[in-house]
Amino acid sequence: MSILKEFKTFAVKGNVVDMAVGIIIGAAFGKIVSSFVGDIIMPPLGVLIGGVDFSDLAVTLKAAEGDLPAVMLAYGKFIQTIIDFVIIAFAIFIGIKGINRLKREEEVAEEAPAAPPAPSNEEVLLSEIRDLLKQQNKTD
Repeated sequence: MSILKEFKTFAVKGNVVDMAVGIIIGAAFGKIVSSFVGDIIMPPLGVLIGGVDFSDLAVTLKAAEGDLPAVMLAYGKFIQTIIDFVIIAFAIFIGIKGINRLKREEEVAEEAPAAPPAPSNEEVLLSEIRDLLKQQNKTD
């Protein structure tokens, strides 16, 4: 099999397409969560902790000299990234927890015992014969 045929077989498998869709949706979700964190969560958090903007927190390791920029240890951006990660991870956790709950409810609904099937004509007839024999034995 040629490499081109192997690649075509690999590329059109359902798993690859599903993975690509997942990555695209994940990237879009990441932008939404980043905006949520940066535009909605961080301003009130900044107010609560005294108006600190995490992205501006840094330590100057070497001051700027002439045209050379200063060497900065921007730990505030790192803190911001950690906060973004925690919020994204929590949002994904809540989403997956909800999906798992829906799956469990769906499985329970599927596993619910169905009503027993109605007895066949033969079974009904045999039951009637049995009941008649029991009555005859009681009267004898």
